[in-house]
Amino acid sequence: MEVFEIVEATTAWKRQGNKVTRKYRCTSGPRKGQVRASPAACNAPINIKKKNTLKKTKQKMGSHGVYRQQQSKRRNPQSRRLKTLNKPRRRSVR
Repeated sequence: MEVFEIVEATTAWKRQGNKVTRKYRCTSGPRKGQVRASPAACNAPINIKKKNTLKKTKQKMGSHGVYRQQQSKRRNPQSRRLKTLNKPRRRSVR
């Protein structure tokens, strides 16, 4: 038996259009902390071209992009629902 990769991921919720869908948060690898559609995507090779394009886009937007993101997170009903869904559950100390 061969083990190709050991993928660690926890369940998380993400906004997709006007719906809230279940995804996976990567706990290891190059995408640690990111939310992906499948646990296998956590160790997928990184596309350098897409990475550089996003970097340029974020530089063009500047602080305006950050402003839009903050407004969306405060006002969008799905974003507000995600805050409660993605909170870590506290374990009782007994």
